[in-house]
Amino acid sequence: MPLWIAVLLLGVIEGITEFLPVSSTGHLLIAENLLLKIHALSPADWLIKASPAKDLFNVVIQCGAVLAVLPLFPERLKQFFFRWREPATRDYLLKIVVACAITGGPGYLLEKKQFKLPDKLFPIAVALFIGGICFIVVERWLRGRPSKNDVTWPIVVAVGVGQLLAAVFPGTSRSGATILLALVLGLNRFAATEFAFLVGIPTMLAAGGLKILKALRHADGAPAEDWSMVLLGFLVAAIVSFFAVKWLLRYVQTHTFTAFGWYRVALAAFLALLLFIGGSN
Repeated sequence: MPLWIAVLLLGVIEGITEFLPVSSTGHLLIAENLLLKIHALSPADWLIKASPAKDLFNVVIQCGAVLAVLPLFPERLKQFFFRWREPATRDYLLKIVVACAITGGPGYLLEKKQFKLPDKLFPIAVALFIGGICFIVVERWLRGRPSKNDVTWPIVVAVGVGQLLAAVFPGTSRSGATILLALVLGLNRFAATEFAFLVGIPTMLAAGGLKILKALRHADGAPAEDWSMVLLGFLVAAIVSFFAVKWLLRYVQTHTFTAFGWYRVALAAFLALLLFIGGSN
């Protein structure tokens, strides 16, 4: 398999799953494990096996997916840039900053301690299954219950904690955990999705920028990066992410997250089957 095909595949997976509540990290790890198992990537060892090459590639394409969604919030961007003196705007911005800080402080400490996400399929399957069941149960519990548009401070704290949980447990899904907690605390689906995404953008860009700087500082003796392939993955993830999020923002206005819950359960079952037949670990 040519390297560029592997890059396209991973870029598409990242673009689709970064903001959908199904775990982009989990899907990338699944794809990397499967590609290694079929021994189809001899020219792409740097991408799948080598660290920090793999980590840098995943971070860069993640940043591409994150940046691509900014144009999908034109009203919020206008509010932030041109109406920032208004109390409501300052309140919303402050809540984004606080949620990011709740995630960023412990996240920075984990980075300093050189925390690495587990790259095994079993914990991913468990997190996918638990998250899927939670979505199904919560959506049933929410039927007939009133929801609100205002992001309260308990929701801010919950979103920050949810992002941190997703950073530690692959397969949890940053957007999935934050949206789910916001729904439980009474926020409506569109408002929960919007706030989770707006908090996720600076959080992921800051984390990505830190990892990129760290990788570049320790580049001596590390495998050489194929920057053309990294750029290709970045662009593919950005384009796909734009359309995926545009679709999701429309979807949540008239649908629940139950379908995503069942998808997570089905994917967890598929991974359990792989583990049972000894196809991965």
